[in-house]
Amino acid sequence: MNILLARIDDRFIHGQVVTRWVKEYPAERLIVVSDAVAADELRKSLLISVAPSSMTANVVSVEKMIKAYHSPRYEGVSAFLLFEKPRDVLRLIEGGVKIDSVNVGGMRFENDREQVTKSVSVTADDIAAFKALQALGIRQELRQLPSDSAVDFMTKLK
Repeated sequence: MNILLARIDDRFIHGQVVTRWVKEYPAERLIVVSDAVAADELRKSLLISVAPSSMTANVVSVEKMIKAYHSPRYEGVSAFLLFEKPRDVLRLIEGGVKIDSVNVGGMRFENDREQVTKSVSVTADDIAAFKALQALGIRQELRQLPSDSAVDFMTKLK
């Protein structure tokens, strides 16, 4: 499997992703990687229903994504991955999935989160996962739209 883009955006498939990101990174598959969403049939079916018709959409758990990545069945398939949390990206990489960079798009503000930018709020676990990704040499860019200039996300966490 060839991963064209790995993006953290807890809204998953929405206007910016459908109208801008998938045009910039035209993959065969749009895959939401989330244990919670994969276990929720309603959310899963809603996300699949709003995906662009030009792409096959899937919602899978982290473990299922690791297995699919290593399966000969998906060799040569291009994919655009969407995540809710940096911890899930880290779990994939630890499972042998090759991801060189992560686009940090949006993580909503909630009471247990610290606001880092206008569109990104993080928990202590998120910060630990981002630091672990950095230690592995994974580039982390902050960018809302493909036309925006990429900013090193780690400079925002300091």
